[in-house]
Amino acid sequence: ALKRGQSLPVNIFVGGPPAFTVAAVMPLPEGLSELRFAGLLGGCRAAMHYSRRLPLPVLAEADFCISGHILPHLKPEGPFGDHVGYYSLKHDFPVLQVEAVHHRTGAIWPYTAVGRPPQEDTVFGDFIHELTGALVPQVFQGVREVHAVDAAGVHPLLLALGSERYTPYEAQRRPRELLTAALHMLGTTQTALAKYVLVAAHEDAPGLRARDVVAFFRHLLERTDFERDLHFITRSTTDTLDYTGFALNEGSKLIWASAGEKRRELALEVHDLPSLPEGFGDARCAGPGILVLRGPRHELGRNETDPRMEELAACLAHWPQRDAFPLVVVADDAAFCAADFDNFLWVAFSRSDPAADVYGTGAVVRARHWSCEGPLLLDARIKPFHAPALEEDPAVQRRVDALAAPGGPLHGLIE
Repeated sequence: ALKRGQSLPVNIFVGGPPAFTVAAVMPLPEGLSELRFAGLLGGCRAAMHYSRRLPLPVLAEADFCISGHILPHLKPEGPFGDHVGYYSLKHDFPVLQVEAVHHRTGAIWPYTAVGRPPQEDTVFGDFIHELTGALVPQVFQGVREVHAVDAAGVHPLLLALGSERYTPYEAQRRPRELLTAALHMLGTTQTALAKYVLVAAHEDAPGLRARDVVAFFRHLLERTDFERDLHFITRSTTDTLDYTGFALNEGSKLIWASAGEKRRELALEVHDLPSLPEGFGDARCAGPGILVLRGPRHELGRNETDPRMEELAACLAHWPQRDAFPLVVVADDAAFCAADFDNFLWVAFSRSDPAADVYGTGAVVRARHWSCEGPLLLDARIKPFHAPALEEDPAVQRRVDALAAPGGPLHGLIE
């Protein structure tokens, strides 16, 4: 339609059988129709109604059908709250010219409240993992399990367990097949939107599960070799809702793949921290081997290297506990970030871009490969170009609470 300079006729369906809602959010393989999948999930084919008044068929069981044309020009849209937990900014998007709205008798308009996860839409992610779990090894060769982490905003962080079978005769195990699997995941289905892809070898810990996020991070940090295990992809396609990268829909990705024997003992208590550069402080432990520091306010533009982070990395080179804390996260509010693991996941991975915000003690580039001695530093401060965090309105919260209070119309139906 764009090539011809014509408007595109569309029908938008809202509501109907739950199978259609699930099909609309499923990461389906290329070429598999959502209607076909909904029919498979619901146990019957989708009933379609044809009308001479509309150019396209109507899903007969939908609650609403919005009919119109997508026009060949753009208009600004936003800001809107999104499921990552921020207000997406204003951007130009295609325009829908609505020409008719039809609905069934007693129609219900379904919706979910979105914001920093977990929210109501979290159940969709859990159900998708349940439905697709058995299919993962068939879609991704060498991958046993994946987990798009809801607490981090889903797309920013993907954990995966794979197999490492390429060179079993080598004396020292290292990521080889894991890298092939990670690249496959970044090239297929919705896992291609992942920003940080962390991959571990099933053979190293047969009882480990990707959904046990704390245990997964501990396993990875115990084994990581920062001179070999970090692989960056720059100027790549990213999720539209992610504002940490180079531009809208453009940022970087990091494959962090580790395999082999345990290398280090992780700590839970911080000792003997050196005198830090001005503006850094309030050291907190967010989990085994994870140190969180408060950092000075970020005031630089996109993709600018912060010399203060470089200074911090150099300062930590002589810290006696540097190997016991291989991951250091710099945040605006260290106490909030380290308060629980969900806070750490949300702050660390929704507020950083791998290529722009990863630093390291003893960092070097050899043959285009970035590496460091450790610890790895992640700048998870809010930047001037980021979307603002979504904040709940206390007045609206009180109104909703009143609906659920004794005597309210929703008492006993919601908590």
